[in-house]
Amino acid sequence: MKTIRIADATLRMAAVSADNALGFKEKIEIVRQLNRLHVDAIETALLRNGKSDVLFLHSAASIVDGILSCPVLLDESAITATWDAVKVAQRPRLNLLAPVSTVQMEYQLHQKPAAALESIGKMTRLAKQLGAQVEVSLMDATRAEQEFLVMAAQAAVDNGADVVTICDTAGTMFPPQFVRFIADLVEAVPQLKNVELSVECSDAMHIATACAAQCLELNVTQFRTAIDSPDALSLSQFGDLLRIKGRALQTQSNLNMTNLHKIVTTISEIIQDKQEVASTKELAARSAEQAELFLLSAADDMESVASAVAHLGYDLSADDLGKVYEEVGRISEKKKVGIGLKDLDAIVATVALQAPPVYQLKSFVINSGNQISAMANVILVKDGEEVQGFSIGDGPVDAAFMSIENIVGRHFELDDFKISAVTEGREAVGSSVVRLRSRGKLYSGKGVSTDIIGAAIRAYINALNKICYDEEEKE
Repeated sequence: MKTIRIADATLRMAAVSADNALGFKEKIEIVRQLNRLHVDAIETALLRNGKSDVLFLHSAASIVDGILSCPVLLDESAITATWDAVKVAQRPRLNLLAPVSTVQMEYQLHQKPAAALESIGKMTRLAKQLGAQVEVSLMDATRAEQEFLVMAAQAAVDNGADVVTICDTAGTMFPPQFVRFIADLVEAVPQLKNVELSVECSDAMHIATACAAQCLELNVTQFRTAIDSPDALSLSQFGDLLRIKGRALQTQSNLNMTNLHKIVTTISEIIQDKQEVASTKELAARSAEQAELFLLSAADDMESVASAVAHLGYDLSADDLGKVYEEVGRISEKKKVGIGLKDLDAIVATVALQAPPVYQLKSFVINSGNQISAMANVILVKDGEEVQGFSIGDGPVDAAFMSIENIVGRHFELDDFKISAVTEGREAVGSSVVRLRSRGKLYSGKGVSTDIIGAAIRAYINALNKICYDEEEKE
C-alpha cells in the first residue's frame, strides 16, 4: 500500500488572499491544529515582515513535529534570510517558487526563459548547499512551453531538489489531461522518478479532488492542500477521499482521520472570524470621515442610538439597547456635549449584556522587563474554587489575557482593547475597555483600577462573564 504525504499551504494561501487578516496568535493556533492533524508538511507564508515573521517561524518551529516548509522566491538574499529563520525547525524545508510560464516568468522574475532557467538551477543549488531540504514548485506549469518545462524540471533535479511539485495554477485541465500531462513530463525527465513527485491542483473548476484522485495512479507521493481556499485542493475533501476510498486505491496517509473534520472546522472558524473582523475594520476605516454622523445627544431617538450601536458591531437585545439609550441621554445631558463612538463603546461595556460573575479575579502576578519575556500568573475563582493560569506573552497584557484563556480552555478573538486615565497624577485611576468576539458576536467589558494591567484584566473578565452567561442561556 502506497503512503502519500500531505503538504498543507493554508497559511500561504491565506496570506495572498485579498482579505488576509491573520495575526500572530491566529497563525500559531492554525499551526497547532495542523500539527494535531498530522499533516506531513506545514507551509507558511513568504518571509516579508522581517522580525515579526522570523519570530513566528521560530515559534512555529517549536510546535511542528513534521516538516516546516517556508516558500521563497528565486532570490539569493531571500533564500539565505528564509533559511536562517526556518532552520531551527526539526525538519526545515525551503519551497522555491519557480514560475515556468512565459507570463509569470516576466511578471514575477522579470526574466526571459534563458535567465529564468539559470535562476532555477542556481537557486536550487544554493538552497541545497545551505543544508535545506529543497522543494521546487514549478508554478503555472500547465501553461508553460513544454520544452522549457522539461528543462526547468531537469535543472531542479540536477541541482539537488528533493521534491518537485507540478502546479496546475490555472486550473483549466480535466483530470485525465492533468494525469497525462504529468506522465509525459516524467517520461521526458526520467530523473523525476528519483525524487518525491508532488502536485498542486487548482480548484478553479471545482475538480481539484478528482484531479488528485487520478494522480494517485501515478508515482505522485505528495499533495498540496489548503483550508478555506478557492484556489487549492481542499484538505477536508481530499481527506474524505483517502478515508473512504483509500483501501480500494491502495493508498494511505498519516492524517488524523478521527479528528479531521473537527480540526478543519476549528481552523476554518479562525480564518473566517479574522476575515469578518478585517471587513468590519476596513468598513470602519472607510467611514472614519463620517464617524461624527453618530454623535449622539439626549435629543436622539432610539433608532439613532441603535444605528450607532450597530456601527460599532454589537448585536444587542431590545432590553440592553434600552439601557444604552437611557445612559446616552443621561450622560449627554450631564456633559452638555454629544456622545461620540468611543464614549458609546464604553457605555455598551458598562450597561449592556450584564451578567452574573461566573469568574472572579482573586489575584495576578506579572513579571515583565526588557531582558525577559512577559509572564503572567492569574488566579480566578469559579464556583467557589480557585483556578490558576500561567502564560508567557508578547507583553504583560497579552500574557495576562492568555493566562485567562488557559483557565477557560478557549481562545477568544480580541477585537479591541483601550485604556485611558480617569483621574490625573501619579496615582491616576485607569479605565479599560476590552472587546472580545465569540462565535461571531461582540462582547465588551470594562475594568477600573489604579493598576493599568489590573484594569485590563478586570475588563477582560467582565467581557468573559458576558460570553459565559449569554452562551449558557442559548444552550
